[in-house]
Amino acid sequence: MNHSLSGSVNASTKKIEFPLAVKVIMIDLDGTLLNTADDLALSANLMLKDLGLPEQSTATIRSYIGKGIQKLVKRTLTGQLDGEPDAALFEKALPIYEKHYANNLSANTRPYPGVLEGIKAMQQADFKLACITNKAEAFTLPLLRSTGLYDQFEIVLSGDSLPRKKPDPMPLTHICKHFDAQPHEALLIGDSLNDAIAARAAGCHVFCVPYGYNEGRNVYELDCDAIVESLLDASKLIKRLS
Repeated sequence: MNHSLSGSVNASTKKIEFPLAVKVIMIDLDGTLLNTADDLALSANLMLKDLGLPEQSTATIRSYIGKGIQKLVKRTLTGQLDGEPDAALFEKALPIYEKHYANNLSANTRPYPGVLEGIKAMQQADFKLACITNKAEAFTLPLLRSTGLYDQFEIVLSGDSLPRKKPDPMPLTHICKHFDAQPHEALLIGDSLNDAIAARAAGCHVFCVPYGYNEGRNVYELDCDAIVESLLDASKLIKRLS
């Protein structure tokens, strides 16, 4: 592997020259911009307590993060990534979870190291910035505002902003059209298989960070163009397409 320019370049993909020339940078929220695991787990355990069910460890709930809150609730109830809980139980549990998460949205959530510095570097280089997440808008916008990130993005796409969400390419192609850019002129920075699949399907470049959630999987197994230790490191692997 090539460790030049502060990133681990994924040699399994086609030959790419760095710094990568792009116009648009799309950044995932949970596990990439913000460390939300503690608050997601806190809310899940408060839900379980209300339901009279045993609590689970933060590490276990962390492995459930990645496909939105409904999936997180289902996984918490079943203890399985693809499990389906009793329909009546899920219908009862989901609003309980949403209530607790709304009340604890940013109790412990903070930007990861290098996020603020990376965004600043990207803005100074005149990149177009977008936030793209599977989290519902009702939680996404307050969370971005409370952590001071909302005004850093020209567009924010939540999990319910469009008919389909990641890993479907629709949100990525929507953002490209918004900025009048071709997919190959855009980069998605994320932490999960969802992000890698969505980017490849859309025809965009993709970098992955190793500190996120990825449903307990090894990020180095993903089909991405580079593994970057932080958003600041990512900013050193790209240049503004003229």
